[in-house]
Amino acid sequence: MIGAILFDLDGTLVDTAPDMGAALNNLLIEESLAPIPLEIIRPYVSQGALVLTRLGFSEQVPESEIEPLRLRYLDHYRAIVADDSVLFDGLEEVLNTLEKRNIPWGIVTNKPKWLTTPLLEQMALDKRAAVVICGDTLDKRKPHPLPLIVAAETIGIACEDCVYIGDDPRDIAAGRAARMKTLIASYGYIDRDARLDEWQAGGIIAHPLDLLSHPFIN
Repeated sequence: MIGAILFDLDGTLVDTAPDMGAALNNLLIEESLAPIPLEIIRPYVSQGALVLTRLGFSEQVPESEIEPLRLRYLDHYRAIVADDSVLFDGLEEVLNTLEKRNIPWGIVTNKPKWLTTPLLEQMALDKRAAVVICGDTLDKRKPHPLPLIVAAETIGIACEDCVYIGDDPRDIAAGRAARMKTLIASYGYIDRDARLDEWQAGGIIAHPLDLLSHPFIN
């Protein structure tokens, strides 16, 4: 049986789109611009603050002004980091089942620690996770495999005995490079036109509860 499950954070473990989208719209309103519907923002959330900032402002401001706007966006997001973020439907049952089976689970995210820590603390996930590797924990981040390798070492499980689940091509690239089994969370922040077969993952789960019946952990 598999030794550990590692999750990407945004779009895989936690639905952070409501807060990340609200932060972008708060900034847009502050700049006297129209807010963007959440359904337009959602597919971009896993790609991070820079992509979201460009989504909101690329047509209105020159590229040289994007970085200051990105920093302001992050300040807006930190203020509401866990207001409306929730575990994806079914994941509480998944985590409870893993814990009952004594299968450790952890998080490997490109989100920086100053945003990840308060989010996990307010959701009471920080003490449940066996390991949390953030985007600035190491000098490498996904798609580099080092964060996943260090996560496995921290738990004390061989990479080959871990499953990494994510909703972005860099998640699968990192997992494959770390010699882990990989699963695409197709319920996450994925564009409807994405060619998931091109990601070369070990499998796809359309709903978090599908993990409990997947051959990788049974």
